[in-house]
Amino acid sequence: MYKVIRNTKYDYVGQSYSSSYPNLHKYPATMLPQIGIGILKELNISAGSMLDPYCGSGSSFSSGLECGIKKMYGCDINPLAVLLSKVKFTKISIEKLLEARKIFRDNLYDFIKNEQNIESLPRPQITNIDFWFSREVADNLTVIKYFIDKIKDNDIRNFFLLPFSETVRECSYTRNNEFKLFRMKSEELLNFNPDVLGVYFKKFNNTFTYYKYFYLPKLEDDILVEVKYSKFDLHDRNFDVVLTSPPYGDSRTTVAYGQFSALSNEWLGIDYARKIDGMLLGGQKLKENIKNGVIADSIYQIGSVDTKRALEVSAFYNDLGSSIKKVAGSIRKGGKAIYVVGNRTVKNVQLPTDQFIAEKFEENGFKHLITYERALSNKSMPRKNSPTNEKGKTVNTMLSEYIIVCEKISMLKN
Repeated sequence: MYKVIRNTKYDYVGQSYSSSYPNLHKYPATMLPQIGIGILKELNISAGSMLDPYCGSGSSFSSGLECGIKKMYGCDINPLAVLLSKVKFTKISIEKLLEARKIFRDNLYDFIKNEQNIESLPRPQITNIDFWFSREVADNLTVIKYFIDKIKDNDIRNFFLLPFSETVRECSYTRNNEFKLFRMKSEELLNFNPDVLGVYFKKFNNTFTYYKYFYLPKLEDDILVEVKYSKFDLHDRNFDVVLTSPPYGDSRTTVAYGQFSALSNEWLGIDYARKIDGMLLGGQKLKENIKNGVIADSIYQIGSVDTKRALEVSAFYNDLGSSIKKVAGSIRKGGKAIYVVGNRTVKNVQLPTDQFIAEKFEENGFKHLITYERALSNKSMPRKNSPTNEKGKTVNTMLSEYIIVCEKISMLKN
């Protein structure tokens, strides 16, 4: 077993994501930038290039900027996450944004003066649109998207799309306090009549303010943050450090990134929006369980009570192990891999994800340096689940996170 040290320094009790960086868009299970800042400083990492293979909303990039890292690369299979990271870390002229907002607003309000203009716009291809949106809301969202699409500058258009995504979620019939897609109760729908344009411009102004005062000042001319829609594969670059917080389990039963983003992604024009959860780690089924390594005994215990769940858990760790091998091959000798994870519980069996990650890196030319345990008190994700599916019977899914640090000491083993 790899040694774990309880380190209260990394608890950050009472702090949230916005204690360091305001979030421009709600997103599930975001890593606290403070964790990345703390561990990078502890390891004296303040230069070189950094990779986040599961970049999500870009917490690792916030950490890197605070520590002086100027070249950062990331990828994510969720287009909404990539949009969020791109907007945060792309330098845009404030004057151009203000000019674009004025033109956008003037043209939009001119357009909606004539109801026939709205009726002339094609309806977007949204799954069960009438189930998730009133006709009036859908019409207003369609108009907003129509004028956003007219913005020629790609970076400015992306900026306008971010508050649009938030507006989609807030003005839909979804329960806004849920990450999964659940519709409001019938009695709640009766009094739900959002001012879509008002919501959008309020969201835009908030995004603008946070960007102007918290993100833009850190984006010096020599900063490069490159983010792509993709799974991570072996890279043509050798990175000095990897800082990431991968999913803690398959999206279907842990944090439903795809469901959370589905409506936004569809309005953004992503035709595979409803398939994203199946594309993430553990999304594809395995025919047999993992039988070797530190995770094998836990999977065996799960399999003794639920064969299907054991195969699902095996699929996740199989994908995570394959991803780690690719990440390991893209780190230069002497470089560090920093993973922040939680050990979830399935069928009353706690899965040693921290041990699995350390083991897989050591199998791929790394030495495990340290694992810190921190109290999990400030992450927006499910804290309990019902492993028996019996009403009222829940267990803690995880109460701690683990910061695993490994160093590359030799070339990747084949």
